[in-house]
Amino acid sequence: MPPNYERGATLKRGRTMIRQDRQQAAAPMITKKKQPTTAWVIYSKVITFWAPGILLTKLGGMPEAGMQQAWREKCALVSLIVLVCGAVVYLTLFLPMTFCPESTSKHQSNILQVSRKGYDGNVGVYGEVYSASSAQWPNPIELYTGIDISYMFRKDTPPECEDASITGLRAINTNTCTEETQCTMGDLNNIEANFHVTKENRPVGYDWADVTSTTGLFVINGIVVNLTPYLNLVKDNGAKYDILDQAIFNAANNGYSDATVMFQRTDQMKKAAKCISKKFAAGVLAKDTPGCFSVNLFNYAALVVIGGIVLTRFFMAVVFQYFLSWQLVRRPPRSKVRPVSYNAAAPWSGKKPQTGGTKTVLPQGDMDELYTIMLVTCYSEGDEGIRATCDSLCGTDFSDSRKLLFLVADGNIKGSGNDRSTPDICVDLIEQDPQFLDPQPCSYIAVAAGSKQHNMAKIYCGHYVVGNHRTPAIVCIKCGTPEEQEFPKPGNRGKRDGQMILMNFFSRVIYNDRMTPMDYDIFRKVHHLMGVTPDTFEIILMVDADTKVYPDSLRLLVNCMNNDQLIMGLCGETKIANKRDSWVTAIQVFEYYISHHLAKAFESVFGGVTCLPGCFCMYRLKARKGDDWVPVLTKPEICQEYSQNVVETLHEKNLLLLGEDRFLTTLMLRNFPNRKMMFMPQAICKTVVPDEFKLVLVRNLCGTFCLSMQFSIALDLVGTVALPVAIVLTYILIVRACMTTYNSITAYLPLAMLIMVLFLPAVLIFITTRKWIYVAWMFVYLAALPIWNLVLPVYAYWHFDDFSWGETRKVAGEGKDKGHGDSDGKFDASAVPMKRWEDYERKRLRSIKRKERKQYADDSSSYLPANVDDSDNAGLLQNAVDESMYYESNPGYSFMDDSTNTSVIHSSGTIQHGQQQQYEMHEYPQQGGYGNEADYYGQQQGGYDQYGYGQQGGYDQYGYDQQQQPPSQQQQQRQRPGGPRDYQH
Repeated sequence: MPPNYERGATLKRGRTMIRQDRQQAAAPMITKKKQPTTAWVIYSKVITFWAPGILLTKLGGMPEAGMQQAWREKCALVSLIVLVCGAVVYLTLFLPMTFCPESTSKHQSNILQVSRKGYDGNVGVYGEVYSASSAQWPNPIELYTGIDISYMFRKDTPPECEDASITGLRAINTNTCTEETQCTMGDLNNIEANFHVTKENRPVGYDWADVTSTTGLFVINGIVVNLTPYLNLVKDNGAKYDILDQAIFNAANNGYSDATVMFQRTDQMKKAAKCISKKFAAGVLAKDTPGCFSVNLFNYAALVVIGGIVLTRFFMAVVFQYFLSWQLVRRPPRSKVRPVSYNAAAPWSGKKPQTGGTKTVLPQGDMDELYTIMLVTCYSEGDEGIRATCDSLCGTDFSDSRKLLFLVADGNIKGSGNDRSTPDICVDLIEQDPQFLDPQPCSYIAVAAGSKQHNMAKIYCGHYVVGNHRTPAIVCIKCGTPEEQEFPKPGNRGKRDGQMILMNFFSRVIYNDRMTPMDYDIFRKVHHLMGVTPDTFEIILMVDADTKVYPDSLRLLVNCMNNDQLIMGLCGETKIANKRDSWVTAIQVFEYYISHHLAKAFESVFGGVTCLPGCFCMYRLKARKGDDWVPVLTKPEICQEYSQNVVETLHEKNLLLLGEDRFLTTLMLRNFPNRKMMFMPQAICKTVVPDEFKLVLVRNLCGTFCLSMQFSIALDLVGTVALPVAIVLTYILIVRACMTTYNSITAYLPLAMLIMVLFLPAVLIFITTRKWIYVAWMFVYLAALPIWNLVLPVYAYWHFDDFSWGETRKVAGEGKDKGHGDSDGKFDASAVPMKRWEDYERKRLRSIKRKERKQYADDSSSYLPANVDDSDNAGLLQNAVDESMYYESNPGYSFMDDSTNTSVIHSSGTIQHGQQQQYEMHEYPQQGGYGNEADYYGQQQGGYDQYGYGQQGGYDQYGYDQQQQPPSQQQQQRQRPGGPRDYQH
């Protein structure tokens, strides 16, 4: 059985999240296969039949087919939203009107129930209630509530009994009033004057038990009739040929409670039933009609489902924050810490102890500090914003030897109000390494369409200094190709491209796949700064340039990664830094809070947070699995699908241009259904949100409705698209609540649901933070509900195909981004050479040797060391030459056998991965005594400690105190390729 830390002992992903099909490979979310016309495309064209293509071209300003199809899909989506909204309105307002009219509803709620256990002063006369608490009856009557005393009063013949087809029936034309036994109190019209009673205009209600308890009572179409006076008068079993008599006596003699069927057989019987119901009426059945019962059942079911989801999410969020999250963020015990994983079969894992890299002695890193790269994507932010973000990241209480700051400037642009361009701001933030000054542009394959797939970037390296921290830093400036320097924003390819720079780089490093020139340049400089090769990195933290993280946030997130190896993604709580700048920022405070502490906390219980916000999230590059590793964020399928560059349909544009955060999170969950996406409330950051209404239209919609679980997601999706009508119905519900007479439990249901949905978060605030100021922010949020639920959704729905309205930062002199059809030319794959690391190294080593020979020729009297920019990598370079000689003599080894590890660049620029070799991670035996060994240039190297733990005179891979052991004879021999290699003496 694997150790506890490998199975994720703290939290387990429940089996409820796994279906049978999730055990199979995840299907791509976006497929580029040419498919026949789908039902969705047909529907979009049918909906927009009135707008032919020529009309959209001439009048609509949409000359391209992709733009026209996106517009048609937008109209189709709007039509579906209208249908959903219409369904919600019907179920809320018109369903009761259809099946339970207001008259019926009031009738049922206004009934006087018959009760034989007491008397409240009300009696029943021909089905109507009369208040007779002070009445003086001439004859003594045994009274109880709702007693039927109709037989004491004479009533005019109802019009329903005057039909010629039924006047011949005995029960219709018989006068049951006899002075001796019945109608002793005279005419019904004089009841109020003679006996001082008052008619209350409400019916008498009978239960089924009341109907069956008396022989002469039975129900016809919901009306209770009392035929006891007629049965007592005729005193026989009915006329032989009288169909009405036969039905009456049949029901009375057999004790039928409901005789409706007997009175529906012929038209004559139906007319007779109407007459009987008026002439002998005693009341109504005090039960809901089938329609009213169905409506009430629907309301109760909705209350149970919606209320159950709300309450369940609330309690599970509280449980997570109080009991589960603290177990994950605590510092892991020593027994749970694993040694740094690396690929012992990689060509850069040389035989010599020299790893190359910086000569600066870096501080020791703790064993639980995983090598972490901190990615900051910059677009048009100013110096103050970028510097604040970098200060907060580099100032975290995390060893500088284990973290690397990676800034990406997305193009040569200048933000509105800035005095310098973004690349200049980023480069000026670091102290550049003197060995790598003035870098040259390197080509790479960008996430773009057409010729823009070829992009170039300059890689600066150095250190970012803040306080006592001196953090290794790399600045990637996407400068663009020479051909695009005359165009606006050269090098700009978007945030997703900045993420893919690192994702592709680490994926190629892990698999020793072919690298672009930019990848190789990054490799050299990361190794130079960190003293370890890039395959040592396990974690990537993604932060936006307007975000400041708390000092302990990085360590808390890494603690979670150490405590549970199944966690592949994390996010912390994002707070608003400028919440008092304007009313626009004020209404977002509570929304940010509740989307994290309620929605994401609930999802974290199942390990399935569906949207990690891009402004502050952490992913695992690769995960340890026993003595081996598996790629996670660097999995080729994820890199390939997330780097889609040809975006055609409206669905793809929404996924990749506006919702890339949710798209990446969904990709991870689909590819690793048994791993976890988590939210950690203890790790906190602050971000600057737009303070103008025109800029806030997209940014926070995703965060508001990041909800979880399949059924819950379906309900939330319906709720999201129905937001405009939902807010209107909410106000209607409030008005009705003020006007409703609460005389039953059913009347309280809508009000209870409203109070629960709106004010339960206030209870969560009290339980989790105890900061009452958030209650005030909640009321600000509630006051702005019409904006959140009406203005924003309506605007968003109609701008589905407009991808410029979500921009939150502007560039000086920038025009509107058309969002569609922005590809120019064709991509030339030969413009970006792809070679493996050892090929680059072999070529560079030959160049170094040529320089050496030239220097020997210039001055043969003395030896001058080669003056190259990375001479301290000589040991690594020599190892590469020795390795390459061995590889060339062993062509079966997969590193040099291209047939087993291929990377083909298609015309679209997508790198298709062929068969990949899974390199094993092997643990080196504990070695000692490698001090004072001369390297390639004759430089003396002290004790070798691969991971910077400062063990002198001996090799200590894990950083723990180990006894020095001399290498055995077997260890000095070369092992099989792919296994650990020994060190030569």
